[in-house]
Order: sequence, then structure tokens, then C-alpha cells
Amino acid sequence: MAMDSRLPLPVTGLAIALITSFALLFAGVEPALAIAVLVLWGGSLFLSTARPPETRPAGNGKTQARDAVRELIEHSAIPMLLTEGERIAVANQAALEVLGEHVLGQDTRMAFRQPEAIALLSQPGNGSTTIQGLARRRDIWRMNRQQMDEGMVVIELINQTAEADISRAHTDFVANASHELRTPLAAIIGYVETLSDVENELDSKTSRRFLDTILREARRLQSLVSDLMSLSRIEAEKHDRPNAVVDLASLVERAARDVAGQDRAGRLDLELKAAPAILGDHQQLEQMVRNLVDNAFKYGAADTDVTVVLEIGPNGNARLSVCDKGEGIAPEHIPHLTRRFYRTDPGRSRASGGTGLGLAIVKHIVERHHGRLDIASELGKGTCVTVRIPVLPDKQGTPS
Repeated sequence: MAMDSRLPLPVTGLAIALITSFALLFAGVEPALAIAVLVLWGGSLFLSTARPPETRPAGNGKTQARDAVRELIEHSAIPMLLTEGERIAVANQAALEVLGEHVLGQDTRMAFRQPEAIALLSQPGNGSTTIQGLARRRDIWRMNRQQMDEGMVVIELINQTAEADISRAHTDFVANASHELRTPLAAIIGYVETLSDVENELDSKTSRRFLDTILREARRLQSLVSDLMSLSRIEAEKHDRPNAVVDLASLVERAARDVAGQDRAGRLDLELKAAPAILGDHQQLEQMVRNLVDNAFKYGAADTDVTVVLEIGPNGNARLSVCDKGEGIAPEHIPHLTRRFYRTDPGRSRASGGTGLGLAIVKHIVERHHGRLDIASELGKGTCVTVRIPVLPDKQGTPS
């Protein structure tokens, strides 16, 4: 059935124009002028009704859709893009920071060179995939594809690098912890089994040596478990700022002298140049000092001094320095010293009773106290570890 193409007449408008013209005639206006008004008025009404409906220019719907998507994704913190066909038509600022400004208008196969990404973009409908090395070599991204009308596709990029790093760190930690726990346990079990099997065949000297080894490995195991528990507790509290006022000078003095004991007291050079008060966790700060001083005695050269200095630094923070005169540490090892179970000399560390967690614990304690940890070392001269912690206002003090 054909549609009626006739346009509606402006009846009301024509009636008003006619009445107006008659009114002008009765008012004494010249007939020619009244007729002109009627013609002009009526003609304008016909022209307005005869005007064809506005037609949309070609592609206007796609343009409006593109503009709507641009407005929607522009302020998103997640990198997002809109493709038309095989080219990138829209990219928000987050996407440009990852891929570069040049991707606008570029072929998607050039912007995403990974086979997984190209395969996802080539298939119809929605989907997702994981791609690596998008911005940096070890980056891991989740790429989501959302199909729209008119041949347009929205691409969302979700950075999963941090989650992967955490998962990898967790896996490494479990593996290292298992290895560290298994080693002393294997020694303990082995010596106990030997004592049980040949109890009557061993002389007292050999038995004593076996028992000493068992005791040493058991203590090492105890130290490792204790350090693991300490590290776990410190990490659980890392976002809780300590609020107890601590006299740092008396804490440093007590902890350093306890670690030195009577045997190493003569090697301890303690210089308390200030008595600052800080907000801190007393137990954790004492553990920090003990770990640093104990490391200095373990790895410093025998019969050399360990220097412990507490002072106020140039920036007003409390500065604690613990220095030894040992063999020093090669530069390539220094950035890794605060990693869990990292050792520059595994054999020497285990022989001295180290768990490989001491500096990791120190780092987390310093971070919880909003401080800073620096390690400086020179081969053949020794190592110096410096901790800087903010002090309370007007509590920098001087030693009594």
C-alpha cells in the first residue's frame, strides 16, 4: 500500500491571514497592501509545510556512536580504544600512554603486534585474551573485545603485571621457605636416625658431636620460624602507623649492648650524639637494631670494631648508622640484599646462623615507620647500613 505523500494544509494559518487582510481593508488600508499581506503570509505558510524533512548525511549515525564512545571512555583510568574496521578510531589518554600517540588511525595489526591480540581482533563477537610485552618486555595484559553495531569494536586493556609479580613472589617465597626449613630438618632427622640405629656402637665423643649438630640445626630451625613469624606480623601491620612515643637513644643503646654481650662488648663502638623521640613500635625497632648490629658482628672482620652512631641528620630525621670493617659487598649484590632469603655467600651465612631474612625484616620495619634504608659498601673496607626515621617536632634532643 502506497503512502499518501500529500502534505497537510496550514488551514488555521490561512484563516488568520485572511481575517487579518479583511481587517486591514475595513481599517481603510489600500486593497493592494491588504492583498500583498495575504499573499506573503499564505506563501510563507505553504513553504514551511512543503519543506522536505531533513535528511541525515551519510555516516552520521556512525559518527554519533563514535562521539558517544569517545565521551564515555575519555576519563577512564583503564586503557580503552574504539576500532572501525581494522583501524583505531578513538583511544583515551590511558591507552595513548601505553601504546603511544601514533596509534590513532593506525592499523590494529601494527598497534598490537602480538599474535594473540591479532587473532582476537580478527574474530567476530566478544572475547578476551592475555598478551605479554605490550608496553614493556615483562608486562602482562588482559585484552577484552566488545563488538558494537556498524562494524565498531571496543577494546579494553587491563594491566595484570602486578598480580603476576605478586603471584611469582609468593611462589618463590614458598619455595625458598620450604628449602630453608627442609635443610635443618633433614640434618636433624638424619642424625637422630643414626643415633637410634647405632646407639651402642658410638663412643661418647661421637655421640656428643651428633647431639651438638642436632641442637645447632634445631636452633637454626627455631630462628627461621621466628623470623618468618616476625616478617608475617610486620607485613600484616605495615599500613598501621605506630603511635607510641619511643626514646630512640635508650632503645639503641640497650639493643646494641645486648647483641654484643660480654664476648663482643669490647668491639662495640657506640656513639649516641642525639636522643630523639619518635613515634614507633618499641618491639619492632628493637628487633631492627638487633638485626643490624648482629649482622655487623657476623660479617665484620674478627677483632675489628662495629660502629653504631645515632644522630640527627641534615634533614632533621633521626639517623642510625651501623658499620662494620669486613670484606664488603660487591655492588651488584646491594640492590638485592633486602630480598627474602637472599645471600651473597650462602655457605657463610648458614654457618653463622643467618636465616636470610634479617634485612628483609629491617626493610619492612623501616617502611612501617615511614623511614628510609640505605646500604653502602666497599670491597675490602666494610659495609655501612643507615636508617633514617622522622622524629617528633621539638623532640630531637641531646643525649643525657
